[in-house]
Amino acid sequence: MAGAANPRILTINGGSSSIKFALFDNAGPLRRILDGEIGRIGLPDAALRVSSLNPADSFSRLVTAPDHAAAVGVLMDWIEVYGGHDALAAVGHRVVHGGPDYCEPRRITAEMLAELHGLSPLDPEHLPEEVLLAEAFQRRFPALPQVACFDTAFHHDLPRVARILPIPRRYEALGVRRYGFHGLSYAYLMEELARLAGTPAARGRVILAHLGNGASLAAVHDGKSIDTSMGFTPAAGIPMSTRTGDLDPGLFWYLARTAGLDAKDLNEMVNFQSGLLGVSETSADMRDLLGRETQDIRAAEAVALFCYQAKKCIGSFAAALGGLDTLVFAGGIGENAPPIRKRICEGLGFLGIELDEERNAENAAQISPDTGRVKVRVIRTDEALMIARSVARVLHISST
Repeated sequence: MAGAANPRILTINGGSSSIKFALFDNAGPLRRILDGEIGRIGLPDAALRVSSLNPADSFSRLVTAPDHAAAVGVLMDWIEVYGGHDALAAVGHRVVHGGPDYCEPRRITAEMLAELHGLSPLDPEHLPEEVLLAEAFQRRFPALPQVACFDTAFHHDLPRVARILPIPRRYEALGVRRYGFHGLSYAYLMEELARLAGTPAARGRVILAHLGNGASLAAVHDGKSIDTSMGFTPAAGIPMSTRTGDLDPGLFWYLARTAGLDAKDLNEMVNFQSGLLGVSETSADMRDLLGRETQDIRAAEAVALFCYQAKKCIGSFAAALGGLDTLVFAGGIGENAPPIRKRICEGLGFLGIELDEERNAENAAQISPDTGRVKVRVIRTDEALMIARSVARVLHISST
């Protein structure tokens, strides 16, 4: 690792059972040095994996990480051994929820951390661990600047008609509204769209489809989010790997009365037992389901439901936009599953959406014909790079 004269930016993305990280050299254009992950936190086979541009720095080894506090300790120990924290210019954190007030990346302060603790009820699955990670770095490296990059920020200024929820108005004062998520991915995709297709395309009527384990879509006009499928929580919208997507609210009262489910049970079902896993009863992985769908009707129905709901969402967002100029697929499924993109787009010719089968099969950058009225693109998202860019901007670190 370089010394303090050539500092780097560390990005951290904390999940429920993992901590993903990346290191960027910011001497000139931001350049990714390595990617890493501490995975399977809480299990006996937790491991630290690093993949570096320098093969000598790449490795995978088992670690003791019974919880996130132990896992971040492993990460910080590795940083000090690898090159010392003095070689870091800053740390950027993906923070899933910014609540009603945080609308742009901000330098982390003690006051912010206290406020994020107070916001934890909005996102009990992610926020506590994300705050824990920032606090751990603050204790170990108190002089190291840290920046919070909020996944809700991209949607912060949704039009009011898309933001308010149809429940008693008094709950809005408690922060109950449509927030939307995957904002770091969407911000990156919009920057890439402008780079690849030009500013006029990025200012047009755009639908972004981030389809991965978590899946959502966003309608963007003039570079701004005007609607998005996820809502107050990331469980809303289209079906996902283990999340339900939108449900009839009356179902919860029914299951409470007939199946004896309490609030905790219902939350577990909605977030971890449903979606592709719940319908297929076999797997939450789209690759598995595509491989089984000809032999297993449950797998076929899970795939069909996912594609159908995504198709419906594209149609509704095209209506909200008053038409469509560009459709972008991203995320693990969106970037790598041609059959899913094909099924989602089938029947949308009335919107101007057509696919070139050969381009789609090759995961080409543009998968629509050159003559197509709507440009359909595949853009590989990069949330870590978006975090690094945001850190550089907030702290005025030289980068391009």
